Amino acid sequence: MKTLGHWLASPWRRSTVAAVVGALPVLAFPAPSLWWFAYVALVPWVLLARTAPTGRRAAFDGWWGGFGFMLAMHHWLLPNLHVFTFVIAALLGALWAPWGWLVRRLLGGVPSRGRVTVALVVVPSGWLTIELVRSWQGLGGPWGVLGASQWQVEAALRLASVGGTWLLSFLVVALNVAVAVLIAVRQARVPALAGLVATAAAASAAWVFSPRPGTDDRVRIALVQPGVVAGPDSADRRFDREEQLTRALAGQDVGLIVWGESSVGFDLGDRPDLARRLAALSRETGAELLVNVDARRSDKPGIYKSSVLIGPDGPTGDRYDKMRLVPFGEYIPARSLLGWATSVGEAAGEDRRQGSEQVVMDAGDGLRVGPMVCFESAFPDMSRHLAEDGADVLLAQSSTSTFQQSWAPAQHASLGALRAAETGRPIVHATLTGVSAVYGPDGEPVGPRLGTDTAAAQVYEVPLAHGTTPYVRFGDWPLYGAPVVLVVWGVTEVLRVRRGARGSLAAPARTAHGSPARPGR
Repeated sequence: MKTLGHWLASPWRRSTVAAVVGALPVLAFPAPSLWWFAYVALVPWVLLARTAPTGRRAAFDGWWGGFGFMLAMHHWLLPNLHVFTFVIAALLGALWAPWGWLVRRLLGGVPSRGRVTVALVVVPSGWLTIELVRSWQGLGGPWGVLGASQWQVEAALRLASVGGTWLLSFLVVALNVAVAVLIAVRQARVPALAGLVATAAAASAAWVFSPRPGTDDRVRIALVQPGVVAGPDSADRRFDREEQLTRALAGQDVGLIVWGESSVGFDLGDRPDLARRLAALSRETGAELLVNVDARRSDKPGIYKSSVLIGPDGPTGDRYDKMRLVPFGEYIPARSLLGWATSVGEAAGEDRRQGSEQVVMDAGDGLRVGPMVCFESAFPDMSRHLAEDGADVLLAQSSTSTFQQSWAPAQHASLGALRAAETGRPIVHATLTGVSAVYGPDGEPVGPRLGTDTAAAQVYEVPLAHGTTPYVRFGDWPLYGAPVVLVVWGVTEVLRVRRGARGSLAAPARTAHGSPARPGR
């Protein structure tokens, strides 16, 4: 019977195994939401990479594992991007090739206790550096950041208020490294156990000492979710349904009404009749409306997705144009090179235009709100900047209508808990047809979630908060500290190798009998 090592000697078998174990962390995210599984999900991948016969093979283990992770995380794109989903997964998966090499370098063979101690810091820093790179908008943004799997864990949300989702990613990877060492390296169990204790201590310290936002008031905010509206004239019929649902909010003492992304399919400058109908709704309900216009602008060229505030007299002049667009969904990166993607899927036929700055709006009665559109709620820095600029409530307008039957709506809604905990500000996640949800300043759920099969107007008592979290004050310090750790470790390794080389050159050559060789012999 062949041993596992012999079976894995085949490059293709090993690559297949790497892709499978790389996909395991996805089970910790919605819809499975096995959040606890994240603490061990990387262990098989780490064990595989550390036993690679060469550094080059370990890099391939990292690449194939990254491919599996990215493909599983974005599998819901397959009906729309088809084969291009595999191309994207392969390109992004390459980011994990250095990480696979790093795992073998630090944990391969029988590592010393010192090397394991270093690995508990350097390997998570390597993972975090990958998340830094792939969080760039053009590479798909921070969707599927490992720490985001902890969105429903109260202690993790408290940690997020200190170092954002990035701190959670670092600690989750460190836990996995420690567990892998406990399984595979008996000689180094002491530092592995110390790593587990240190992680628990960090969570406990954050729980005890991190400041909590002080809640001092509440505001009634209504979400309008029209549900699926398909077929011809869908934009007009969706508006009619949203209008009907909103009119039912009259007399409910609502402070703000939020519609989802692309809730208005016409520019209000071109359709003054729609602007008048929205103004009438504001007068009837006694609240301002935040709608989202997805249309070609009448005052400038191009198509924009814009959050527009409507008062009793019509648009108030407060407008936010979406800044971070979904690659392939709302624009094609390097369209001259990758424009062929439109022929194999439902990629954007025309690039949407980008806004230039974030906006905090005055929604009346002193309520200041910070809108984001869809994909932007995945970016921690955007919600942090809105909190810095004085937003009392964060608003995320989304659609996800294309991905109704996938894991995407639940994953998207879960991000609100993290953004709320990071900033100490409540967040309202309003969708057309996805999962709508509201979270309080600690990331706790407020009121019922509206599922993908729901069409309703729902009122929420949203707690307001004051104060500043450490994450808002200090920013993405774990994210930018990780590359520094890698640089320091790299310099240390280079110096160590050079010292070893000089030592070997300085050592005198010896004869077969062990005596120093004399010059000329």
